[in-house]
Amino acid sequence: MGTGGGRPSFGVARPMQGGGAASKPKDDQGGSQFPPIDEAKLPDEAPAADQSGAEAVPAGPPAPGMDAMSRLAERQAASGEAGNSRVEGFESSIHRIKEQVLPRLLERVDPEAAATLTKDELAEEFRPIIHEVLAELKLTLNRREQFALEKVLVDELLGLGPLEELLADAAVSDIMVNGPEQTYVERKGKLELANIQFRDEEHLFQIAQRICNSVGRRVDQTTPLADARLKDGSRVNVIVPPLSLKGTAISIRKFSAKPITLDMMAKGGSMSEKMATALKIAGASRFNVVISGGTGSGKTTMLNALSKMIDPGERVLTIEDAAELRLQQPHWLPLETRPANLEGQGEITIRDLVKNALRMRPDRIILGEIRGSECFDLLAAMNTGHDGSMATLHSNSPRECLARMENMVMMSDIKVPKEAISRQIADSVDLIIQVKRLRDGSRRVTNVTEVIGMEGPVIVTQELFKFEYLDESADGKIIGEYRSMGLRPYTLDKAKQFGFDQALLEACL
Repeated sequence: MGTGGGRPSFGVARPMQGGGAASKPKDDQGGSQFPPIDEAKLPDEAPAADQSGAEAVPAGPPAPGMDAMSRLAERQAASGEAGNSRVEGFESSIHRIKEQVLPRLLERVDPEAAATLTKDELAEEFRPIIHEVLAELKLTLNRREQFALEKVLVDELLGLGPLEELLADAAVSDIMVNGPEQTYVERKGKLELANIQFRDEEHLFQIAQRICNSVGRRVDQTTPLADARLKDGSRVNVIVPPLSLKGTAISIRKFSAKPITLDMMAKGGSMSEKMATALKIAGASRFNVVISGGTGSGKTTMLNALSKMIDPGERVLTIEDAAELRLQQPHWLPLETRPANLEGQGEITIRDLVKNALRMRPDRIILGEIRGSECFDLLAAMNTGHDGSMATLHSNSPRECLARMENMVMMSDIKVPKEAISRQIADSVDLIIQVKRLRDGSRRVTNVTEVIGMEGPVIVTQELFKFEYLDESADGKIIGEYRSMGLRPYTLDKAKQFGFDQALLEACL
């Protein structure tokens, strides 16, 4: 019978006989089955994620005074054994009690009714049933322990289990689960072990399936790879055994709740004020922009920030494998690819969506990432009246970015001479923005490069801005400066059509 008054269909718990009295703590330290809260931690415990994140990784940044050979010797001698995120003390005890309570709780709860409730409502409904189960198990918890147990149980049933704690932490930007016994997070650009645990491989696999099923994707032994997203837009990649030898691996790139703008990037040191002005003009003046960089360098963040400069009256289509872009425009339509089914049928690729997007009257087409033959269709779109289109791709420099685009077009079944491909790239792309994550964890715009045209078989570019490395501070922070190259922008005529030519000239000189 339900306990929530207005929801009689929720639970099937038996009426409690004196459960309220049994559930009250006898003392502040909890029952004899529960370890004391302030139990002394073991000296060899794996490092927990602290507030600063400075000492979390075994092989941390070198001491400032060490010479190169000493640093190499220390790196070689560093032990790689402190890699298990074992939970000790209070959290471990909560997890042990959860294992006893959860099966009995599930016997008393209607799962379908539970799925319709929010987390807060579910916690309210659970409270008396948890008290009853604890009384049966002869476990006595104090208020703090009961609250922690309720949260863990609700996260287990409605959320993503131990991952919920990391997803709620605003300081965490990446979560990397390497099997049930090891989880790393990124805080302030540095990796550190997270203090969470999964019961076993089956528990972790169930959470991975829950993530994928929520967006209509599947992951199992026949489809061991999956791209998905969370409700807040965070990007998720899942790979399961037999491809992953340590067990199910989940990589989550968290989505920032607060939209990041170019001004915020400039204030945070990711670019100079002049660079921010030039990039604002590029977005507003419908330059065709390619954002280039490595994994985790901030390409998608830059694309989101640039999209803020798009005119609200323009129709924008975004095309991605797993939708993660969050444009701040009223007329925005996100499109997402679809993987093949079990029979290998029904796959919809990025290239299919780009071709279809051209029939949907877009003003701009934005590709989350170029990986293959769709590059040719994007270039065609940029060159046929869809100025202001944008995309990201993986490369280490603007020159390499152009070479990769050439290679991706040549990978397709289109038989076009290399010179014709190069010419189309030179005619289509206006600006390449190179972003990089430096070794101190900071993300910087290292180059802003214009594509001018062709000179013989070579694509000609000119650099407008660059970040120049100068030194490293005592605490490991990289010191450098953003330099304007003092060149007249080739895209000045395009900016002039929108009335930004003078502002662009002043920013670049």
